[in-house]
Amino acid sequence: MTEVKLPELGDGIESGDVLEIFVSVGDVITAGQDIVEMETDKATVPVPSDVGGKVTKISVGEGDTVPIGGVLIEVEAAAGAESAPAPAAPAEPEKKPEPQAEAPAPEPAAPPAAKPAAPAAPPVAQPVATPAAQTPAVADEPDAPVDGGGSIPAGPAIRRFARETGVNLASVTGTGAGGRITRDDVLAVVRSASQKAAAPAAKPAPSAGTAAPRTNVTSGDLPGTPDTDDYGPIRVERMSKIRKTISAQMHLSWSTVPRVTNFDDADITDLERLRQSSKDDYAAQGLKLTTMPFLVKAVATALRHHPSLNAVIDSENQQVIYKDYVNIGIAVDTDNGLVVPVMHNADQMGIPDTARNIAEMAGKVRGGKFGVNDLRGGSFTISNLGAIGGQYSTPIVNVPEVAILLVGRSRKLPVVMPDDSIQPRLMMPLSLSYDHRLVDGGTAARFLNDVIGYLQAPSRLLLAL
Repeated sequence: MTEVKLPELGDGIESGDVLEIFVSVGDVITAGQDIVEMETDKATVPVPSDVGGKVTKISVGEGDTVPIGGVLIEVEAAAGAESAPAPAAPAEPEKKPEPQAEAPAPEPAAPPAAKPAAPAAPPVAQPVATPAAQTPAVADEPDAPVDGGGSIPAGPAIRRFARETGVNLASVTGTGAGGRITRDDVLAVVRSASQKAAAPAAKPAPSAGTAAPRTNVTSGDLPGTPDTDDYGPIRVERMSKIRKTISAQMHLSWSTVPRVTNFDDADITDLERLRQSSKDDYAAQGLKLTTMPFLVKAVATALRHHPSLNAVIDSENQQVIYKDYVNIGIAVDTDNGLVVPVMHNADQMGIPDTARNIAEMAGKVRGGKFGVNDLRGGSFTISNLGAIGGQYSTPIVNVPEVAILLVGRSRKLPVVMPDDSIQPRLMMPLSLSYDHRLVDGGTAARFLNDVIGYLQAPSRLLLAL
């Protein structure tokens, strides 16, 4: 018997949670075939077997926490089977997301829809309806196996999406490269099922004086498994690895950082005019120009002049460490929790490079292809509440950083101008939270004034390097 163990999943990762097991006892697998999907602090990765043969024992269950080097399955090697080296952090190739899917960016557009269908610059791109000619074929039987008897050709993000929507991937025929299942394939199945369910639902209209039937959310629409407490039915869901990490990080910040928040507004009327006049040029390069690149550039440039907000407190050694680099983390709201990919050396980039990097970061988050290193090294964080529709908030500092800027949805307001006239101006709400142990109120106010100054005079950003 050969034991297949959990390989290294990345620097500093000591364990992972089992999200899904792809094999069963008795299955004959090949070297390199995915056997489980693991969830680490911020990412999910499929883990392949390094040997081929017959599965004789599965040593883990879904939801188990497995340390690096822990046994996943046992395999009886087939005659002549060759072993394959286990990669440190396996990642399945997936269709690269189109660049117009950007990280969240404040837009003065109409109010957004519900959370998963984000506005003009969503953290996760909205799915595009599949043309009829490309609609994937769906098997008649929901449990029909995939041709060839091998593993289902879908990446971790697609598997997770299928679980959330209740779609059995074995019933889906992929239209992606090499027959891989895409998000649109899963959505097509969901739409098909919804249309079938809606077809017989037509009923005679209620007569006058008769109350229309009430539509309620059923327990099947809720996450978790059914249970009961002292007051009635409930549903219980095991806390994911990502949610546990977020919980621990938020508790650490709340219990150690004396947080203060400054609120202000930036007049981005001129910036919006510049953005509108330039967006076609960016679109020709495959980029969607939002206000987020300008905001990132404004923050990165201002941090160079206010080192106290680009530092960390080393409490153990009673010292302050000032960063000589500016790495901006951009908080992205995903179905699995908050993810903060980091843009390195943001102060050294122009607007085009910043826009391109935001698009690439959003693509990684959207496709679940980001690694732990994509989330490390940040010195300041920007969070975008405006993508959902709020204005002001008190964001929690992303420790060990000492400050975080939250941007709300821009809206037109009447503003008294220097000549006492009242004009409609596009105003961007800003909320700056900071660690008062290091950052004083005056320092925070001056930093925020600089950020506002860059946003209100965008030509300064084009010249700032």
